[in-house]
Amino acid sequence: MAHITDVIKAPVITEKSMALMQDENKYTFDVDVKANKTEIKQAVQVMFGVKVVNVNTITVKPKKRRMSQTGGTRFMGKTNKRKKAIVTLAEGDSINLFGDEE
Repeated sequence: MAHITDVIKAPVITEKSMALMQDENKYTFDVDVKANKTEIKQAVQVMFGVKVVNVNTITVKPKKRRMSQTGGTRFMGKTNKRKKAIVTLAEGDSINLFGDEE
């Protein structure tokens, strides 16, 4: 990887990821497809100042989508391949994703 800030793209905000945050202190991020678990762990620790206990990764395969252009031409396309990381933090650590003061 080129730089630590290139590893993590964005947090994943879904009902399931929010439940993991509250119940198990696990945070989900979209990460670079080429990033490995060690790079993800280092990036989260440096960017948020927390202790990472575990990292699980999931590669999301591209899905087929039908596209149509003006003029009625239809063709098949694909969504982008992406990678998600579920990061487990040490007890007592947390990441404030929404910027509100607690």
